[in-house]
Amino acid sequence: MKKVALVFVLAVFVPSLVLAWLAVRSLRDQQFLLERQQSLLYQGVADAMVKEIQDLVADYQRGFIDKASALLRDHPPQDLAKNFDEVLRKDWPPAQVGFVVTLSGTILCPRPQGPDAQTFLTCNSRFLANRESAEVYWSPKGAANAPTELKKQTPASSSERNEPAGNSSPYDLKSSFLNSIKSQSRAVVPQQAYAKDEQLQSKPGPQTKQMAEESGNISKVTPSETEFRQLIGEASDGKLARFVDDKLNLLFWYRPPREPQLVFGAQLALPRLIAALQQLMGQFEPALRDQICVAVLDDKAKPAVKSVTGFKANWKRPFVATEIGEELPHWEAAVYLLDPKALARSANTIKWTLGLLISALVLAIGIGSWLIVADLNRHLMIARQKTDFVSNVSHELKTPLTSIRMFSELLAEGRVANAERQRSYLNIITAETARLTRLINNVLDFARMDRGEKKYQFQKCDLTQVVRETVQSYRPQLEANGFQVECQIPEMEVWVNGDHDALAQVIVNLLSNAEKYSDSHKEIALEVTRQNSPLPYVEIKIKDRGMGVPKESAEKIFEQFYRAHDSLNSGIQGSGLGLTLARQIARAHGGEVVYERRDGGGSCFSLRLPVYEIRNPK
Repeated sequence: MKKVALVFVLAVFVPSLVLAWLAVRSLRDQQFLLERQQSLLYQGVADAMVKEIQDLVADYQRGFIDKASALLRDHPPQDLAKNFDEVLRKDWPPAQVGFVVTLSGTILCPRPQGPDAQTFLTCNSRFLANRESAEVYWSPKGAANAPTELKKQTPASSSERNEPAGNSSPYDLKSSFLNSIKSQSRAVVPQQAYAKDEQLQSKPGPQTKQMAEESGNISKVTPSETEFRQLIGEASDGKLARFVDDKLNLLFWYRPPREPQLVFGAQLALPRLIAALQQLMGQFEPALRDQICVAVLDDKAKPAVKSVTGFKANWKRPFVATEIGEELPHWEAAVYLLDPKALARSANTIKWTLGLLISALVLAIGIGSWLIVADLNRHLMIARQKTDFVSNVSHELKTPLTSIRMFSELLAEGRVANAERQRSYLNIITAETARLTRLINNVLDFARMDRGEKKYQFQKCDLTQVVRETVQSYRPQLEANGFQVECQIPEMEVWVNGDHDALAQVIVNLLSNAEKYSDSHKEIALEVTRQNSPLPYVEIKIKDRGMGVPKESAEKIFEQFYRAHDSLNSGIQGSGLGLTLARQIARAHGGEVVYERRDGGGSCFSLRLPVYEIRNPK
């Protein structure tokens, strides 16, 4: 038993507990996993919005090129250059200002009339005239066509310049990089990188750049300091963005094939662009509109447009964000949770669900383990009882056989001449033979019942007659052993539907049980009564004044092989099958055998059978 229990614990219970412990540990990561899943989903929304914005800006650029080409087909380039601003703004409303400049740096248009034109010339005239270099974010039609001079002026790392890092002092490296971070920092820090961003600001050093790149706090869009002519190079069209007085200017330009020395351009009106962006807000996934707010943030981390009117948040800490790129440098498409606590609630729901599931599984494993151990104990107990049964039956068979053989030899050899003693020996042989027959019948009947092969010959029979005949045949043995038998059997006929021999066997087993467990008070009482509640039935009570049955064994005595008193140690004969067979036979007849303590000491066993018919005596 101990070995089996040890194998069970090592093979089943311990691995189950380990798996349960691992599952419980995984519950702590549910919120992180859920946030990761949500961030991937919402990052896709932000990326899709950025793609839509890039396509929108590209559509504006194509629209400008198509409009400029159409105007050049209808007007000579030199004539169109003089009033290009007025004509373009009239025919193409997205333009805030139209301009024309030569490659040599002469600005032909716009004239300094109107506030928009004056502001444009004040901010861009020196840059367009190639008299100053400016930081621009540019995207020509063919980036590979960029002039060599421009590439040389683009910021490069020490490795790109083939310069060893040791040529600069640590202070210079630190100072130059911090300035680079300051100039390239994104306007918004995504929520997932917020902790790293704080660490970046609090611990500058040689690893700061790597930390900044890992945290996503460095803008992917790098400005190039160049002149307008160098920027154009050999390209035929393109776009550029630059910040002037902290305001974004988005410029489109186009060089007609007939007049490559002229550059026609336009500054896009941001209000029109923002109005077009607002229309894009209604195009993202409808199923997510109740969960998130999508906003386009400008370079100051202020929402230019947002999908939910009236929504407010810490705009510098979106859930996820994607930078738009060179089209709108330092602008981002950001996603905010409408209900930030919903994620925690969902994670808690998953935790509780998995926790309850794990608890149920652990409970099921525990209960299953207990049932397995209990069943194992039951089988071991039955195995021990079978061993005891074999010992008891061997003893039960040996005792009567010894008596029969001894008295038979005495009679056969003529050693007993006294007639009275001969009759006594013959009575003993008869009683022992009857006891041996009952024991064998009990064993055979139990074997048939255990295999489900026991068959009964049900027929209408008088139960009072069965009781009289059984008591009459068993009374001599009881009286020979000094028992006083009292019977109260009614004269009326009580008919039941049953097997005559099986019912007689039940009564004999109960009388034999009363005989074996009666000590000094050798009296047995038998009563047959009729009961009417809840349904009519007849009850046969067999009472004794023996040692009784311990309270904890009141039901166990009906189990197979169970004996409340060990027969070998106490000297009480029996196999542990009599009461088991009695109850099984009674239940096969629709009745029951029950035990109760008798007032004044002793036991009372009752056989209850349903009544088929009752007839009064004639």
